[in-house]
Parts: sequence; C-alpha cells; structure tokens
Amino acid sequence: MRTPRIRLPHSLAGRLFATQIALVAAVVAGCAVFAYLADRDQAQESARRQVTAAAVAVAASPAVQTAVRERDPAVHLQPYAEQVRRDTGVDFVTIMSPGGVRWTHPDPLRIGERYLGHTEAALEGHTFSETYTGTLGPSVRTVAPVRDEDGRVTGLVSAGITVDAISAQVRDQILVFLGVALTVLAFGGAGTYLLIARLRRDTHGMNAAELARMRDYHEAALRAVREGLLMLDGRHRVALVNDGGRELLGLRGDVVGLPVTELGLPPSLTEALLAPGPRVDEVHLTDERVVVLNTSPVAGGERHGTVVTLRDHTELQALSGELDSVRGFAEALRSQAHEAANRLHAVVSLIELGRADEAVEFATAELELAQALTDRVVAAVAEPVLAALLLGKAAQANEHGVELVLTEDSRVDDGLLPPDLSARDLVTMLGNLIDNAVDASCASGGRPPRVTVTVRADGAELLLRVADTGPGVPPEAADEIFRRGWSTKTTPSGSGTPGGAPGGTLAGTGRGLGLALVRQAARRNAGTVALADAPAGGAEFTVRLPLQHVRTTEGVPV
Repeated sequence: MRTPRIRLPHSLAGRLFATQIALVAAVVAGCAVFAYLADRDQAQESARRQVTAAAVAVAASPAVQTAVRERDPAVHLQPYAEQVRRDTGVDFVTIMSPGGVRWTHPDPLRIGERYLGHTEAALEGHTFSETYTGTLGPSVRTVAPVRDEDGRVTGLVSAGITVDAISAQVRDQILVFLGVALTVLAFGGAGTYLLIARLRRDTHGMNAAELARMRDYHEAALRAVREGLLMLDGRHRVALVNDGGRELLGLRGDVVGLPVTELGLPPSLTEALLAPGPRVDEVHLTDERVVVLNTSPVAGGERHGTVVTLRDHTELQALSGELDSVRGFAEALRSQAHEAANRLHAVVSLIELGRADEAVEFATAELELAQALTDRVVAAVAEPVLAALLLGKAAQANEHGVELVLTEDSRVDDGLLPPDLSARDLVTMLGNLIDNAVDASCASGGRPPRVTVTVRADGAELLLRVADTGPGVPPEAADEIFRRGWSTKTTPSGSGTPGGAPGGTLAGTGRGLGLALVRQAARRNAGTVALADAPAGGAEFTVRLPLQHVRTTEGVPV
C-alpha cells in the first residue's frame, strides 16, 4: 500500500503562512524553555535564600542557644522547630548536636538519628548551603552554627526545601506561562492567517517562482513594446511608465511618484489623464508628437488607478496629410483640365467664326495668366517641395476664387535648406497656413479674397509668412488658436478666421488641428510661430526656422 505524500503549500501565501506558524511556534517554544530554565534557577536561588534566612534566624535565637545546653534539648526544640517550619514555609528545620545527632525533625521517629549531610564548615563557624539527598529526598539546605557566649559551636541548625517542592513551584509557573504562550500562539496564528489570506488574494495564489517569472515577463514586455504605457495610482500619480511612454510624452528623469499635473503635459492631455471614465482613441498633440490615447480604470471595488496606452500617429498623420495634398492637387488638375477644355472650345469657336485674331489674343492672355504664377514660383523658389506645394495650393485657391500671391522678396535657392529639415514638416507648416488663409479669405466680406505668401531666407533663418484678407483673429483668441480643437468653423459666429480648418496635411483628423500641428512642427525643428495683423486687415502668421541644427534632440526621425 502506497503511503500518501504530504503536499507542501505551493503558493507564496501558503508557504509564508507555514513559515510564520513555524516561526511563531519556535519562538514560543524557545521562550518556554528559557522561562523554565530561568524560573528553575530563580526558584532554587529563592529557596536557598529562604532556607538560609530560616537557619540563621533559628541559630541566633536565644531560646535555641539556651535549649541546646539542657540535658534533653529535643523536648524544647522540637515544637519550636516545627512552628518555625510552618511559619517560614520550608520543608524541614533540623537542630542537631555538633556531632550530628538530630534533636528535631519533621518526622519525630527520625529524632536521635544522625544528620545526613555535610557539617564540617558549620563546625568551623561558617554558614553554608548545599543540595543534598536526605531522608526527605534531594533538597536545597543551609547549615548554620549555634554559638554560646564564648563563641563556641554548641549546636547546628539545618533548614531546607526539597527539590520536588521547588520543581512543583516551577511547574505551576510554567503551566501559567504555557497557557499565555498558547493564547499568544493562537492569536498570532489567527492574525497571520488573515494577513496571508489577504496576500493570497493579492497574489492570486501564485508561488514565488511564478511571481518572479511574471516580473521578468513584465519587465521584458515593457521594454519590448513600442507603444507607450503609463499607469497611474488612485491619486493620479505615476506608478509606472515604459520607455515608449517616456518618449511619446517627452518625459525626462525619474517621474515615478509625481502627480500628472506636474509632468508638464499639454492641458488637454492632462485633463484626459485626470478624467474618471475611460477614454477611447482620443487624438492629442504634444510638443513633438501626435498621440492616440486610451485610458481604462483598474478593475476593483475602489479606484486603484488608471492604465493609459499611447500610440504614435505622427508618421501616420503626416502620410495621411501628404495623401490628402496629392488628392487636392489631383482635384485642382482635373478642374484646370476642365477649364482648359472650356477655353480651348472658345478658341476653336472663334477660329470657326473667322475671328482668328481674337482667338490668338484670347489664348495668349489665358496662357500669360496661367504661366505668370508658375514662372514666378519657379524663379523664386528653387526648392522643389516648396515650389510644388505653392503651385498646388495656388490651383486649390483658384478653385475657391481666392488669389494666391507670392511676394517679390520671396527667394529660396537650391541647397539652402539643411538636410535635417524635413520636407514633410515644411508641407505641414506652409500647407496648413495656406489652407487656413484660403478659408479665412473666403469670408473677407468686401475685400478681394487674397492670400499672400512669403518664402525666403532671412539671415540664418528660413521665414515662412502667410497673410490673408479675412476678418482676422479676435484678440481674446490669440492665445487659444494653437490649441488643439480650436476652430472658428465651430463657433456660433462662424467668422472663418484662420485656425479653423484642418490643414491639408491632416485630413480626417477633425477640426482645430491645423495650427496646432504648425506649432508642433515648428517646435520640432527649433522654430517659432507668431501671429500678427496682416496689412490687408486679416491675419498674418510667421514661421521662423533656423537653417542650422534645426532638429531638436527629441525630434521625430522622418
């Protein structure tokens, strides 16, 4: 028959419980042994002092000193010794002759017998103690000399307490101590069980190896994932952040333990992190990134914290913007093709009517009008990305009945732009500013709708300036236009001031992103964005970018 194997607790909580119980039991047992040894020694010492006091007191008693000189000392000494024995609580008081013959004993039948024990030191006049086995068994005893007026030893007094009596006293004390110890052990075990039950619930019954393995996986997963992970405790303090989260949020140094409000994040992002409910796929802009945020409260009966995931959509949004720009260009080309076909039909009709001179004049005027801006852009802007953007935006503006003008002082030579200045960022900044200006100029009222663009090198900086003939930006909104979500197209007035339209570089991301992305791209390239009143009465935005070391150390590689 197989003996069943005893299974040890596998969970961390179970092992800790067993360890705690064993530790408490060992402590209690050790204390019990120590108490027994200490009480035994203390009881023996107390008994020694007690019998010494009794023996010395009897030996110094005048009645004893007188009685030992009588012919039959036992007659007077036996009642006295028994009375002292009962009063002092000792087990025997034996008074004897110098030769060791007992005059008193608890058992009267032992009177007249020789004393069992040592008396040599007492005969020399010294009081001494010893443990010796006599007629009552092993006992702790003290022997003191009885002296006469001349100092001679005329008798001996021995008082003692049996070892059994001492052991019984120690045993009673130990039983009381063991009762207290068992009570402490019971309460300690109950308290330990409650703590271990809480620990088992918190660790989900896993053992130490499983917890260590989970921690290793946890650390590896945090380092491996490219998405940002941020965990907040119930007081909205950072409990954990991985490398991806630090990069996406631009966090530096040790931020664990800091409140969200002290991380230096944009107000909208801070508000989203402080929100009690979950957030799903919210787009937020930081100084360097476009991030998509999701939050989820930690499950539990009380608020334990929030788990935040962040995804980098900077590249995706930029690619979407480029695709939107290409679509805009295609629409402009189709529109121009349609207009060219109409003009060609007009030329053909004039020729068929025999009015060739008017046909040539009409065709020449249309060609000069279409070629003027192209020649101006190509002559002034040698950078192909900027030139293509300006021509495409001019066609789009023409679709809306807005004239796009490139100023006379615009000039960008080929090779002027440093290689680390991203063409994508240039499209983001200039494209959004022109789109916003076109939208604003459409609401210009009585003024001719016009957008004026300046692109030139200004010392060690690249200057991008876009002005419109729209109604301008209200002074109270000057500080809010670069905030994500700000859009005049959603205001009740619907004035159409710049900043309302999402730029061509971020189609589909919602209103109020255009100028926020312009400022983000400028900061990424160590530049600035400024707002002023345009000479024609609208708004004028100026972007300045350094032509050397334009990328910040936190810039997004493109």
